[in-house]
Amino acid sequence: MARRVPEAMEDHQNSLGLDYHGAMRWLALLLVAVGAGYAQAPKAPRRAPSSKDATPKSAPAPKAAPAAPADKWPIVKLAVSGNRHYTSEQVLALAGLKVGQVAGKEDFDAARDRLIASGFFEMVAYTFEPAPGQDGEFGTFEVTEVEPAYPVRFEALGVPGEELEALLRAKDPLFSMASVPPSKPVLDRYLGWIQELLASKGSEEKVVARVDAAPNDQLAIVFRPARNLPVVAQVTFDGNKAVPPNTLRDAISGVAVGVPYTEERFRELLNTGVRPLYEARGRLRVAFTKIRTEPATDVKGLHVFVTVEEGESFQLSKLEIAGPSPLKPEQLLKAGDVLTGEAANFDRIGEGLERMRKALLHAGYMEARLTTSRAIDDAKKEVAVDVHVDAGPLFLMATLTITGLDLDGEAEMRRIWAMKEGKPFNADYPQLFLNSVREQGLFDNLGNTKPEVKINGQDHTADVALVFGGAAPLPKQGRGRGGFGRPF
Repeated sequence: MARRVPEAMEDHQNSLGLDYHGAMRWLALLLVAVGAGYAQAPKAPRRAPSSKDATPKSAPAPKAAPAAPADKWPIVKLAVSGNRHYTSEQVLALAGLKVGQVAGKEDFDAARDRLIASGFFEMVAYTFEPAPGQDGEFGTFEVTEVEPAYPVRFEALGVPGEELEALLRAKDPLFSMASVPPSKPVLDRYLGWIQELLASKGSEEKVVARVDAAPNDQLAIVFRPARNLPVVAQVTFDGNKAVPPNTLRDAISGVAVGVPYTEERFRELLNTGVRPLYEARGRLRVAFTKIRTEPATDVKGLHVFVTVEEGESFQLSKLEIAGPSPLKPEQLLKAGDVLTGEAANFDRIGEGLERMRKALLHAGYMEARLTTSRAIDDAKKEVAVDVHVDAGPLFLMATLTITGLDLDGEAEMRRIWAMKEGKPFNADYPQLFLNSVREQGLFDNLGNTKPEVKINGQDHTADVALVFGGAAPLPKQGRGRGGFGRPF
């Protein structure tokens, strides 16, 4: 039975000349066309009307501001991770991106390429993501620095080192006198800038850079003339009385003879090799006032003449612990055993510092470091020395393992072991303990014994294993009584 169409619809169909099904097809096509139009031209977000919207018909329509590319956003924040020798500010300055800049993947790729091309980094990665609660992005660079890196020295270039340092700092935001990687891009770049500076001053000196040993026996990157420098063959001192000439010659010959000569390097060798001889005698104001050279007569090289002003002897007026210390200052000073009121002998002061460090080591501070500063009173010819303690973390005893003994022997060793779990760890105690076991004769046929210590740097603990070889315990009445003294 055919479905009846309402009369109103019949009249409407007739007026259009369409039957019911034709009208439905027409309506469907109309809806598809309208839907496509909405998909291609999305409706702009609504905003409140403003009086500024009324524009006279004669006025031209305002130009729309160019929209930012869909794949770029304002940088809200930048960060760096993985950097050790260089600050985040230095790395970002070289990367070339700034907060507020509109950037996308291409810009971050270019920044990464600049960092890699610098020669300071083995690997550079980056991420950028929407900044929480802000209209923009948060970018992070993760870097792996080139290792090792060395301090920088300038030798015999005819330009003050301060001027060369200022030049490289101005040219390269990552430059530091304390740490530069010896990679070819870095050294080539620095050599070019130094060569340009020398040329601007009328010098045609060719410069090379190489990793070389410094006077303190540490490696350094040395910028020096490409030509071969004459070497030190012989050294003569003049003006010395407190230190015998042969003592001075032996001290300087061991570090200077055979070394290419520049005055800067030779003065450093005097300070590291000869000055301590005078400071051991309280001559704190010793000065090497004049250095001259001439060709050696009997060997190839230079004969270097040094004029010395020894100065007067100073007394040690005071030695104090300055700043915080985990041990009482009087306890450290007693361990150091450095006398005041006598000639300021810095060899003895150094030995006293080592004894203080040992006291801190026995108290569990395995990474303790001590440094000194001095206040010199030239009028009274006295010097006061402050000792600064960097104790580092406290290490605690963790587990004790004993191998090579029977159950009775192991139980006895645990009973007399005085450094218990959770107490400060004394690195010397395990060997002292085994020495005492041997001296007290607690075992027959005691073979090789040794302590094995595992230091856990993350939680600052130490595990100790005592290894006994070929030992048979004596009868119980022959065993020692009590513990083996304090572990610290």
